[in-house]
Amino acid sequence: MSLDRDEVRDVVAAVRLGNPRALGRLISWIENGSPALPMIMKELAPDTGHAHIVGLTGAPGVGKSTTVTGLVSALRERGERVGVLAVDPSSPFSGGALLGDRVRMQEHALDRDVYIRSMATRGHLGGLAVATPQALRAFDAAGFDTVIVETVGVGQSELEVAEMADTIIVLLAPGMGDGIQAAKAGILEIADIFVVNKSDRDGAQALVRELRTMIALADRGPQDWKSPIVMTVAYQNRGIGDLLEAIDKFRASQTETGRAALRRIARARREVESIALARVRAEFRLNGEAGLEDLAMAVSRGELDPYAAADRVVVGS
Repeated sequence: MSLDRDEVRDVVAAVRLGNPRALGRLISWIENGSPALPMIMKELAPDTGHAHIVGLTGAPGVGKSTTVTGLVSALRERGERVGVLAVDPSSPFSGGALLGDRVRMQEHALDRDVYIRSMATRGHLGGLAVATPQALRAFDAAGFDTVIVETVGVGQSELEVAEMADTIIVLLAPGMGDGIQAAKAGILEIADIFVVNKSDRDGAQALVRELRTMIALADRGPQDWKSPIVMTVAYQNRGIGDLLEAIDKFRASQTETGRAALRRIARARREVESIALARVRAEFRLNGEAGLEDLAMAVSRGELDPYAAADRVVVGS
């Protein structure tokens, strides 16, 4: 469906006023890869750069959705408008999101200052959907103070959330794999805050000790942020206040040291690079597939090395 500029401007204007129906329509355009996406992003750009993006990741079953629900309640108590982008697995039949997280967050469904959106991964690895960066821009333009991104929960491939968020929370739970598995997943490198949820269970203190040991061994300078460990029982709302306090402290630290701005610049750089590479790939698929087949045959016969073949693809010779 083609969109004209007036239609896009009308919807963006409604989004700026906090209209949830308009925001849902805008995110659907983004998720479906509308040809008008460059025009949409141009209209949104002046209103972005204000929301605090909180990425929340962890293995399936650690209580991500329950923790998000508690965080939303705590943020609303202090008057913030909150958006939630819950990245769900794709349905094998429709390709759409399975909506599991929205089902769990029904207590906020009637609050006009909370907007919860599920987005399907559509086969994309890394725990997030391809359209996540642009969807976050839509939330930002809609005037939300905090946007929480909950990843799909696919374990060791979820590190993509580190490229999207201002604050990264990694959830673990006793009985869901030990701290060594957490280190293997790479989360020591991405976590700004660790949460040991379901801390009323056996093994919670042992998990905390393992995390503390590994954090102590991490290569950090004396001025670097040391990731705190917050213990929660999210379904009882225990520890959520401590988690919000840790988020506030990290945000203040990042702002004071200037690292918050550097992280956002790095995020924008990756987004620009991703869009540029996608356009190059699209152009190549459009104009270069036949030539690639000939080059592949030459490489397979040993008549050409793969680097020389790649050079020919790039320069078009």
